[in-house]
Amino acid sequence: MNLSLFIAKRYLISKKSHNAINIITAISIGGVTVGTMALIVVLSVFNGFENLVVSLYNSFDSDIEISAKIGKTFMPDTSFYSKLNAIDGVAYTTGVIEENALLKYHNKQYIATIKGMDASYLKHTGLDTMLADGKLILQQDCTYFALVGQGVANKLSLNIHDVLSPLSIYVPKRGIAVTTLNPENAFSSEAITCSGVFAIQQDFDSKYVLVPIDFAKKILNYTQQVSAIEIMMKPGSDKQKVQKQIEQLAGNSMQVKNRFQQHELLYKIMRSEKWAVFLILGFILIIATFNVIGSLTMLIIEKKKDVHVLKSMGATHAFIRKLFMTEGMMISLVGGLSGIIFGTIICFLQIHFAWIKMPGGGSFVVDAYPVKMEILDLVLVLLTVLFIGFVAAWYPTKKLLNKNQVAINL
Repeated sequence: MNLSLFIAKRYLISKKSHNAINIITAISIGGVTVGTMALIVVLSVFNGFENLVVSLYNSFDSDIEISAKIGKTFMPDTSFYSKLNAIDGVAYTTGVIEENALLKYHNKQYIATIKGMDASYLKHTGLDTMLADGKLILQQDCTYFALVGQGVANKLSLNIHDVLSPLSIYVPKRGIAVTTLNPENAFSSEAITCSGVFAIQQDFDSKYVLVPIDFAKKILNYTQQVSAIEIMMKPGSDKQKVQKQIEQLAGNSMQVKNRFQQHELLYKIMRSEKWAVFLILGFILIIATFNVIGSLTMLIIEKKKDVHVLKSMGATHAFIRKLFMTEGMMISLVGGLSGIIFGTIICFLQIHFAWIKMPGGGSFVVDAYPVKMEILDLVLVLLTVLFIGFVAAWYPTKKLLNKNQVAINL
């Protein structure tokens, strides 16, 4: 066994002549443990929220979206769809239409976005798991149905079980100016029965009404125009490779976005918040390791006789410094590993038993804090603890064990 490591271990676990050193050492280990545990738990909760948000958005968004760089719509031909479907990794493609519309139900009105899509497209989404009420139906034989976001339904006090009261949708007619004599002439309107209400996330729930694409074309007077082409990929396919092939096929006039790019700002904010919290807790951990400096300083003062004995036996100044550096690193290592163990236990209990509930009485999509642990976070936290511990151990050994002060003080 390494001699400096053996002596440092004995110093750590043996009883000191001054009880204050034992107390400060225990406080040092406890401070590092609590700080490390807090880092593990908080980072895991952020991972849980990020995973939850991604899963919610994935139930509505496509893997890849193609849209025009200029203008609201474009007109892809049949051959373009055939070329897209021929790309290895593409499972399903469909055109969608999005347009703002005025919704009217009884005496209430609300402005939302209608999204026209192929009825078979619903099979490739996760909306079936996000249905709050009704059925997941857009078209049955020749009858059209609408799926309404929960926020929209609440604003309109919509009752989807009242089949005698359909939802009226108004959109502006293209190329017609609104006149003061009869503004209704500038709008196209259609009535549609609502089949279900979905609850995904507030941004979607208060914005979208899903309708069949043929219904959207009819009310908007479109022929082959689409707002975007949404693409679902096969499980296990190389998403980056598929996206590059689609970009080459789409050309410079189109923009191709993956799931991350469709909500790039949101994901960047979530990542920034996570690392901002990591830095804040890291500073708290630095403050906690100040106890390591105090503990190591008092230990060096107490072990002056031991240092004289070791030097008389041939120990070099570098060996003495390595001995106390190892002692400081062991305090940080014990605290860091203990914090990781306790943090992992807390996260495990939360994952399996959901014992810490979220405030709001179940008004959110989950009633307990979501948690997801990542190996990279554990490694990063441990490395951070060891780095801070190294700096905390280096300072007293550098100041108290330099050659000049050893000769005077020891």
